[in-house]
Amino acid sequence: MKRRRLWGAAATTAVGLTGVLVFQQVTGGSGSEALPDGRPGPVKAQSRTERLTASDDGRSAALPQRDTEPFSMLGVTWTDPAARFAGTVEVRTRSVDSGEWSRWLRLEGDSGQGERGAVRGGTEPAWVGASDGVEVRARSGAAISAGLPAGLRLDMIDPGSGKVTAMEPAAFSVEETEQPTPTDSPSDGAETSGTPVPEASPGDEPPTTPPTSEPPVSEPPVPPDPSETPSSSPPPSESASASGTPSPTPTVSVPPAPPSTAPQPPITSRAGWGADESISPEEPGYLPGEKIKAVVVHHTAESNSYTCEQAPAVVRGIYAYHVQQLGWKDLGYNFLVDKCGTVYEGRKGGVDRPVMGAHAYGFNSETTGISVLGTYTDTAPSQAAMVSVARIAAWKLGQYGVDPAGTTTLTAGAAGRSYTGKTWANGAKLSFPVIHGHRDGYNTQCPGSAFYGQLGTLRSWAGGPVTGLAIKSVTGAGVSGTTYYTKASVTVNWSATTPSSLISKYELLVDGKVAATTAGTATSAKATLAAGTRKVGVRAVHQSGKTATSAAVTVIAETTAPTFTTKPSLALRTGTVNTTAVPLTLSWKATDSAALKEVRLTAPVARAYGPTTYSAAHTAKSGAATTWSMTAYDQAGNTAAATVTGTPVILQETSATRTGTWTTKSSSSYLGGKSFSSSAKNASLTWTFTGRSAAWVVSRATGSGQAYVYVDGVKAATVDLKSSTTKYRDAIWTKTWSTSAKHTVKIVVVGTSGRPTVTTDGLVYLK
Repeated sequence: MKRRRLWGAAATTAVGLTGVLVFQQVTGGSGSEALPDGRPGPVKAQSRTERLTASDDGRSAALPQRDTEPFSMLGVTWTDPAARFAGTVEVRTRSVDSGEWSRWLRLEGDSGQGERGAVRGGTEPAWVGASDGVEVRARSGAAISAGLPAGLRLDMIDPGSGKVTAMEPAAFSVEETEQPTPTDSPSDGAETSGTPVPEASPGDEPPTTPPTSEPPVSEPPVPPDPSETPSSSPPPSESASASGTPSPTPTVSVPPAPPSTAPQPPITSRAGWGADESISPEEPGYLPGEKIKAVVVHHTAESNSYTCEQAPAVVRGIYAYHVQQLGWKDLGYNFLVDKCGTVYEGRKGGVDRPVMGAHAYGFNSETTGISVLGTYTDTAPSQAAMVSVARIAAWKLGQYGVDPAGTTTLTAGAAGRSYTGKTWANGAKLSFPVIHGHRDGYNTQCPGSAFYGQLGTLRSWAGGPVTGLAIKSVTGAGVSGTTYYTKASVTVNWSATTPSSLISKYELLVDGKVAATTAGTATSAKATLAAGTRKVGVRAVHQSGKTATSAAVTVIAETTAPTFTTKPSLALRTGTVNTTAVPLTLSWKATDSAALKEVRLTAPVARAYGPTTYSAAHTAKSGAATTWSMTAYDQAGNTAAATVTGTPVILQETSATRTGTWTTKSSSSYLGGKSFSSSAKNASLTWTFTGRSAAWVVSRATGSGQAYVYVDGVKAATVDLKSSTTKYRDAIWTKTWSTSAKHTVKIVVVGTSGRPTVTTDGLVYLK
């Protein structure tokens, strides 16, 4: 396909109005010098247009795919600013960086914005990033019998990058200059673009003349309420200031900037985002009642793919589109917010003043408009953007004592219809949430369904009180169930869903009294508690002054140590015996007056046991005294310690007193490498020792027989040594006494029929 490049570099000159300075605007520049006082100069935007070719039936129009000079923002405009576009407009562009064509992007065609004196109607502008190719297609709605609005054209904007030299006055007009009549049929077949000139009396709403190319809409525009018309443009001055900065004599009465109940968030000034003030020389207008009653939330209905570094250029592009392409006197929104949360000053006149914007058809005269850069039909704005919108709304409404979470009554400056189909007449009194979406007062999707669904959150954040406040944990304290225990000092940790930038402070409450105060950014605080049961909570103070208090938690402060009601003790247990690992049981019992947390064994090994565990299996080296050290901990951190010492001693079979016939058996599997075995009925072995626990150690197999066990001359047990698997050094029988004393243990061979053999490997006692 043969490509045709649109436009060449060109300069445009703004047409002067009576009584205003005329500035020579050099468009397209991206470099700059600083102003004489060191501030950055404005960034000049470059605007270009190209006519769409309409079909024979007037129901569609297109701009075929072609090359262009670089641009980053576009929109489609038409001749009659009052005409309503009921069809669809789609564009796609080619990226300068990748050379790839984008998907088709649908432009929102009836934004419900504008002001009296607009030169053209248009879609919302769309940020497409650096592009050098474009294609457009437009179609009227299927249910609409009339064709498309007349004079459709594509408007492309290069918002520039970097900074340019300060604007310089080219002339000052004391005579009314001729206002050019817009044309849609330039002799060369393409649109030309200068700075559109608004009518002499810019006001709240677009022109009310119905478009001839469309049937009347169900809610035809009516003349705006005169009270919504701002003050007129300033009269001429005889000269520019000596410094070269225009100094028209101000005639607009600037209303006061009342203090707010909420802090002002950081705002990037118009100079900060590079506003070229030469394209918007008129003085600002202010709300007739000098009071803001509501905030209208918007999205700019464009791509979300911009970077935070590109956001100032996006703002410049919207500014150029509103002023140079649509003919508004200034940027329509009062404030803009990017997805990283940076707030930008929109329409000039003072961020702290009730400046009248051009953002909400019929309701500009009582509201301020905040728009988030991007489209939020399916995806909600970032948290950073949401927080900034809430902060701006709270600050502006706080200047006039308006509750962001409340409702307000607005007077319609024109007949209208909402997105949900509600209609009203000019002058109607309508109730709105103080913070509401553009769609509530006009038939538009703005601010997008996903964003609209978050407006309740915005109202809550802006108006307070703090939501989602809850204590998450108490450190420096133990917890049992829902009760915390401490000696005295604790750190209370909390969280809230309201962003910290909207919270003035937190107060830590102990039994309802403030024990500590922190900044709104804090998430914890320390307190020292007096002994006893305490109720601890957190109170959050919203920047509005509204308070919220968390559910209290119970914290018991106590310094009483736990006690070992049963001192630690040792006893031999059954199991396999080795010289380095004699099986034994460690027993204890600890209690606490409040809540026992655990008992820890610290030596000879480290273990931790729950408050209801009273014994544990261990092993100890034979022939060595071992001290078992234990510490009991309560939930408050109080402790108590106790110890027990024991020495397991192995008595070989050779140390026993024997009766009957015994045979020596040798194997490395036996204790000491040897054991005694006997099949003779009534053969016996007797050991004498001084200790408090004993265990008989044997070898076992399928042919092993039974034996009687006598303790201190009294028969204590009949033990069967039979085992389905062969076992060596098996402590098969144990006996423990309350105190250490001299004892005798005697084993006697029963002579069991068919399996009379008893093999003994010795006796272990604990001293």
